[in-house]
Amino acid sequence: MKDWHPDLNRSSSPRYMAIADLIEMDLRSGVLAAGDRLPPQRELAKRLNIDFTTVARGYVEARKRGLVGSHVGRGTFVTGGQEKERRGFAAEAVADPRREAVADFSMNLPPEPDGVELLERMRDGMATVAANLIPLLRYQGFGGSAMDKEAAGVWLGRRGLAPSQERIFVTPGAHPALLAIFGMLARPGDAVLSENITYPGMRSIAAQLRLNLSGLPMDEEGILPDALADACERLKPKALYLNPTLQNPLTLTIPLQRREAIAAVARKYNLPVVEDDAYGFIPADGPPPLAAIAPELTWHIGGLAKCIGAGLRLAFVVAPDTKAIWPFISAMRTGNVMASPLNLALATQWIEDGTADSILHFIRTEAAARQEMVARILPAGSYNADAISFNIWLPLTNGWTRSTFSSHMRSSGIGVVASDAFTVDGQAPEAVRVCIGGPITRERLQGALDFMAHALEGSPEMTASFF
Repeated sequence: MKDWHPDLNRSSSPRYMAIADLIEMDLRSGVLAAGDRLPPQRELAKRLNIDFTTVARGYVEARKRGLVGSHVGRGTFVTGGQEKERRGFAAEAVADPRREAVADFSMNLPPEPDGVELLERMRDGMATVAANLIPLLRYQGFGGSAMDKEAAGVWLGRRGLAPSQERIFVTPGAHPALLAIFGMLARPGDAVLSENITYPGMRSIAAQLRLNLSGLPMDEEGILPDALADACERLKPKALYLNPTLQNPLTLTIPLQRREAIAAVARKYNLPVVEDDAYGFIPADGPPPLAAIAPELTWHIGGLAKCIGAGLRLAFVVAPDTKAIWPFISAMRTGNVMASPLNLALATQWIEDGTADSILHFIRTEAAARQEMVARILPAGSYNADAISFNIWLPLTNGWTRSTFSSHMRSSGIGVVASDAFTVDGQAPEAVRVCIGGPITRERLQGALDFMAHALEGSPEMTASFF
């Protein structure tokens, strides 16, 4: 039934709901019958002159009502209610408490979705993936299928990137991609550059590959271009690592003018840039990635851990040019045969049906609400944060050291990590990263922040006197 052309004016519901309404109406009237194949989502969007995401959400709503079923590689078919009966067991599923493991609070965690409607949409996406389970248990080619790369391209387009599919790779997380890229670009003993206060994972990767990681001085806008040029002259580095948006742990975002200045220096010295854009999707209107400013030099890594969920273990990597494709594939396959097809199918489904956008919207909204809570409890100017970051950077005063403060906060339910983990060169400052995301509720977070604020008002000795 590829020529199905619904009239959205027949329903007063929002357009995506109207699509599901009309499938149900046409099924009752005999226009549609069980087994009929509906038009592909993009084709129907073009016919109706509406956004692809609207059609995708409409098909999801129809699946929730048990009207249709989807099959990867075959399409969406009318089921006439049989799909709901076949999948009915899913609604009766009960959460297994053994899965409720304690979160790793040493990681910078996004807030976790908890709304009933959003969770239902997420589960519906998983049910759609499960309908095609067997093909997803097979070995598959590295980097993702054409449909997965198409979804990745759509997602990367939100950052203003439009690379060809041959330059897009889906990897099992940002860490394996970073390890492969730096293993290609540098050899043991070579110099690579980063922010002086940087992501701990980069420090670990440099140590694993026996690279000489050198930290660059920074101001409130990121690394200093003059310092970058000087390091290029002195050290002859093989690459520059940057986490330019909502930088972990300082939460700063490099503005456009500074990005352009950094790109100009990189071009002058033909310096490859590895852009870890883990938080790039969080701002609704952030500056363009370095991969859009200097695409010929930049390896772009758009991880999904912070904008959808770390458990997916997926990242979208954009290679700077076609010459880099085969060395990257070889380097990745040495340690990672492929990203999990199950996880990848779920991510693709969520991107196509709009669930990923809903998760991202929730994370933005909840992060902003939590930062507002921080601003009400902690004195202005006592910490560094962005209005939508998942953490704050807290310089310590009143005799608190990073070790004593981290120990004091250990039972609070929020993650506190000492500055030693982030410092590349020189003495680590007396400061800590405090994560305000993760599974903690707003109520518990407020209690933890009150506890922290009380401690910061006095010295460690005064706090200890209460025990």
